Amino acid sequence: MKIKKWSLLFLAGMLVTFLAACSGDKAEETKGTADNKSNSGSEKVLNFINPEAIPSMDPALATDESSFVYLAATMEGLYRLDKDTKPVPGIAIDHEVSPDGLTWTFKLRDDAVWENGDPVTANDFVYAWRRAVDPATGSEYGPYMMNGVIKNATAISKGEMAPDQLGVRAEDDYTLIVELENPTPYFESLTTFGTFLPLNQKFVEEQGDKFATSSDTLLANGPYTIKDWKSTSNSWNLVKNGKYWDAKTVKMDKLTFKVVKDPQTAVNLYEENSVDRVDLTSDLVDQYTSNDDYTVTPDTFVYFIKFNQTKSEALANTNIRAAISRAFDKKALVEEILNNGSIVANGLVPKDFTPMPDSGKDFREVSGDLMKYDLDAAKQFWAKGLEELGTDKVELELLADDDATTKIMVEYIANQLETNLEGLTVKIKQVPKEQRLDLDTNMDYQMQVSRWGPDFLDPYTYMNLWTTDSGNNWMGYSNPKYDELVKATVTTLATDNDARYQNFLEAEKILFEDAAIAPIYQASRAQLISPRVKGVFINPFGATYEYKWADVAE
Repeated sequence: MKIKKWSLLFLAGMLVTFLAACSGDKAEETKGTADNKSNSGSEKVLNFINPEAIPSMDPALATDESSFVYLAATMEGLYRLDKDTKPVPGIAIDHEVSPDGLTWTFKLRDDAVWENGDPVTANDFVYAWRRAVDPATGSEYGPYMMNGVIKNATAISKGEMAPDQLGVRAEDDYTLIVELENPTPYFESLTTFGTFLPLNQKFVEEQGDKFATSSDTLLANGPYTIKDWKSTSNSWNLVKNGKYWDAKTVKMDKLTFKVVKDPQTAVNLYEENSVDRVDLTSDLVDQYTSNDDYTVTPDTFVYFIKFNQTKSEALANTNIRAAISRAFDKKALVEEILNNGSIVANGLVPKDFTPMPDSGKDFREVSGDLMKYDLDAAKQFWAKGLEELGTDKVELELLADDDATTKIMVEYIANQLETNLEGLTVKIKQVPKEQRLDLDTNMDYQMQVSRWGPDFLDPYTYMNLWTTDSGNNWMGYSNPKYDELVKATVTTLATDNDARYQNFLEAEKILFEDAAIAPIYQASRAQLISPRVKGVFINPFGATYEYKWADVAE
């Protein structure tokens, strides 16, 4: 059994230092099909499964794991994460930071072109970033990633200033200047993320509302182009982009993807050598644990239940939320339902993600268990909440994705809640992920199983989710003290890392005193990965998979 473990503490430690200074044996399996040939002079191809259709290929509108994976494969920003999760030159070849940390000057390469042959210039970044914070675009991530970071982003996203006032400008075609609101030493890391990708303005405007809805309405500047894709597609291909500036590094001719939601079907395809990687559900883990291709990778995704306080009088009650948060056995869930290496989550910031700058201890260890399974306490909170509501019955709807693993999990949670909290009825609503994301954005749900993976290596990527004006806080939660603590970490305390982390600790405690969300588990990935697959990296933050360096083992 191969166990891959991320050295997250090492990586985070490097960032902290930086901050202080300024996410069956198949060895013989090569089918004689065109899609699997790698040594005969034909195409180099790897075949993968995706759990859902791609929700969006628009960098400004993407909000989910799948979207950012394929954006990273087909596009390139200023920097890209390498195999060690370090930013390496992408369109930028270098940058300088002013002594006060507020002005970043990026020098861009002059040999990068778009798929249509147009040069990639500083103006492409200016246009894309302005578009991401323009309220007319309707981006969630633009304001989330840029507000409080890039000068004037907050005012622009609120409609108080024009987008052209954003602190980003092109000094010339290959010099990009970015002005920040506050010193942000990890800004280089931010530029690797999908929201900060450039866009060819002429192309986007020519496509109009059709932009990013199909292969024909997209323009790549990265390692691959996406082919045979529409917004509703259940299969698509990534094809090597011969016009990519670093095309010589890209070994693969094609990567194929198909949507398969049923785990057994996916495993059957793997056994047939039709695909090169599959995720395993709990029932399949026991079957394949001894398989040489079995791999467990610890992850930084944290799953939780969101409570929409605007859609239910019951969920507006802190005691009701506190009861639900404590009323389901998370240990049994990860060990018996998931059975894939996932661990119980009793907080928001995941385990082994970032150390405390003063002691080096893991943030999760220091912050402790803030929301544990506690049936006695749950019943006490429940009784008090019902009394405050003046009722003995509550009916709530639980929204979730429609994949098989989630189905089993939400059925378990709903059963636990109904069994342990007398008078509670939970109705399950499962929909495709894209629809769930729309319902989330429109706040058209009561309870929702959601998750978050980090976009950069700092607790702020989790803590900023629940500030009152966050572009991801679609549940009506607001606590001025929480806002004050979190916002100070990127403003008045931006260069005082010890103080920042103390604020994060205090804010996380407030979040769970308010029972704003109910943590469920921190994920791991149990997979079968063919020995053919080489050079596909899993990132602990940002896009989950990096395919630029993918290859087929000889």
